[in-house]
Formats: sequence, C-alpha cells, structure tokens
Amino acid sequence: MAEPGFWDRPEEAQKLVAQVKSAKRAVEEYDARAGAYGSLRELLDLAEAEGDAGLLEELERELATLERQVLELETRSLLKGEHDRLGAIVVIHPGAGGTESQDWAEMLLRMYQRWAERHGYAARLLDLQPGEEAGIKDATLEIDGEFAYGYLKAESGVHRLVRISPYDANARRHTSFASAIVLPMIDNTVKVEIAPGDLRIDTMRAGGAGGQHVNKTESAVRITHLPTGLVVQSQAERSQHRNKDAAMKILLSRLFVLKEQEARAKTEALAGPKRDIDFGSQIRSYVLQPYTMANDHRTETKLTDVHAVLDGDLDPFIDAWLKRQQAHPERA
Repeated sequence: MAEPGFWDRPEEAQKLVAQVKSAKRAVEEYDARAGAYGSLRELLDLAEAEGDAGLLEELERELATLERQVLELETRSLLKGEHDRLGAIVVIHPGAGGTESQDWAEMLLRMYQRWAERHGYAARLLDLQPGEEAGIKDATLEIDGEFAYGYLKAESGVHRLVRISPYDANARRHTSFASAIVLPMIDNTVKVEIAPGDLRIDTMRAGGAGGQHVNKTESAVRITHLPTGLVVQSQAERSQHRNKDAAMKILLSRLFVLKEQEARAKTEALAGPKRDIDFGSQIRSYVLQPYTMANDHRTETKLTDVHAVLDGDLDPFIDAWLKRQQAHPERA
C-alpha cells in the first residue's frame, strides 16, 4: 500500500485495503484463540495435579466458550465470496393467505432481528408496511456489520410455518408461507452509477393499519428507477430525508444485484433463486404442531427447539448450508 501509484486507482485501492483489514482481523482472532487454548491447557494440568474441582468446573465452562468461538472462526473461513464481507439487506414478503402469512412474515422479521442482536450487528428497519389486522405486508431490514451478507445469503428463499392458528376460532392447523430475499448492502468499494434523470422520486404520507404510524407530513418516499422499472420505498422513519436515504440504499443494492445477474449470471449466488411463495418451494419448514421441528430441506439439518430458532438461533442452518455450498456449489 506504500508503493508509488497505489492510490492512483482509488476504487481498487479501497477494495484491497478492506481485504487486508479483514485478513488481519482473522489472523488476530486466530492467534487470540490459540493463546487462550494454550492457557487453558496449562491451567488444566495445574487443576488436575492439585485436584481442584472448582477450577476444573470453571475451565470446563471456558473450554465450551472457546470451542464455540473456534467454530465461529471455522464458519467464517467459508465466507470466500466476492461480496460476503458486506452488510445485508433482508426483504420479507408474506405469501398468499392474508393475516396468517402476514403474521408469519412478522415472525420472520423478528427472527432476523434477534439473529443480528445475537451477533452484535446493528439492525434497522428501512421500510415496514403493517398488515390490516396483524403482521406485515412487507418489510426491509438493514443488518450492518462485516460478513452479515455472507452469513445471511443462506436465508434467501421461501419459509414455511405449520401451527395451530391463533386467528382460527376452531383452532385448526394452518400452513403459512413467507419469503426472504437477502441482498448485499453495497459500500463505497462497490460502484453503481445512476444518472439523476433515471429516477422518479415521489413522496406520500406513511400509512398503517387502523390509522397507526400515519404521519401528518409526506415523509414516506418511493423511488422508481425508470430504465429498469425497479420501485423501492421507505416509510419507517419520520424524516423524509432519512426515508429517501433508506430507499436509495435499497435501490442501489437491487441495481447492483441486477447488474451482477446481467453481467455474470450470478442470480443464485447473490440473491438466491426466485421461487413462488407456495407449497413445494420452501427452503425451510418450521413446525409448531403436532410436533416441534425446524427442518432445512437443502441440507436436511433438523432442530427440535424451533422456538430457539425463531428467537434467532440460525447458526446451525447457516453453517450446514455454507459447508454444503463449498462441497457442492452447483447445488447450494
């Protein structure tokens, strides 16, 4: 980086600097884990020699924590995609079924918010359209942090819920569908050019069920990219300026994915294959009745604690998907 002419091409230089910083952090984390393991070995020998049961119990807990941290490093080592280091934008749509699927879409939204919280990522709603009775009609969530996209790209697809419906007076079992589309959140190392004349920007009052979340000013923003017909909007913020910034983030990510699709046909690698939000198209099923099970149909990873999964415990699914992708990239 100190070589003459390194910064003559600033875009390439920024990409390389980001890669170097990421590699440096990975090496530092590995060295830290290796050092912790060495210390634990020494303390374990001491505890066994002295028969210190209390210290042995404490070391057992610390070893479990270290094992989890090492597994996290192993999973991160699988994130080798060109855009894996970026943050993520998660777009959630309910399938057919009205209130049932809209409620399920809101549960998915919370699941990804909790996953982000577990991993120390900042999560912010860029857009939210409430359902008429319950749930959501659409939501767009920004998850900001290194490698968020690399992990969450495994979540693109249709998600299926089976449960006793809280909206059915006869307490019958219902099946609901919702989709998640995960886009890379582009940064200043990724360039997407938009001519000012290519955009139509409309403002409107934010809306919500029963008069909720309705602003007296026109704070909601809708942006149409005229050459492609892409339409994005944001109404999560009270400020029109912030909603415009949020809508532009979504548009830039969508245009970036579109550009990648057209240039290199990477549809499945970036946003996952487009599927109907219906039977037979789901990537994962979450069953609450008559038994509890979360089953990923791509890797056949099954977890019985479906409530923990819905509370953001997605790492076993993500880890299995990334390992499968590495072994069989054409099937991932």
